[in-house]
Amino acid sequence: MTETRDANVTWLTQEAYDRLKHELDYLTGEGRIEIAAKIEAAREEGDLRENGGYHAAKEEQGKQEGRVLQLQQILQNARVGEAPRAEGVVGPGMTVTIQFVGDDEEVTFLLASREESGAPIDVYSPKSPLGAAINGKKVGEKAKYTLPNGKSMSVEILDATPYGGS
Repeated sequence: MTETRDANVTWLTQEAYDRLKHELDYLTGEGRIEIAAKIEAAREEGDLRENGGYHAAKEEQGKQEGRVLQLQQILQNARVGEAPRAEGVVGPGMTVTIQFVGDDEEVTFLLASREESGAPIDVYSPKSPLGAAINGKKVGEKAKYTLPNGKSMSVEILDATPYGGS
């Protein structure tokens, strides 16, 4: 089977996939039971308009259901294993070193899903402005991206090697 670089695919290690699947199973099972019990207990306290416990439990339920949807989307689009990658080409699963144009500062990070939070180095999402700008670029190429304040920043790709783990 040939893999293609699909913007909707999230590459995860088996460990990250298992951790997210466990969290989803908990939230859609025991977690829903627990929040329903909190809501019911608060409801029994009386007037719902002035019941802080009830409103807090409903808000917690909303956040929990939002996380359930996020996890379902991640896992639905997940591929377990290593993203296809070529030495010297930036892509998910690569350790990337960049230099900001006009500056001597170099930054090295892993380009991967933010769900790979167990990595011992900084993780930048391929969907972030910087990640999207450098994805597919080769060592020696430059990329320009827009900062949250609207200003543009240019970087040069210094290195792109497959991530070797911890």
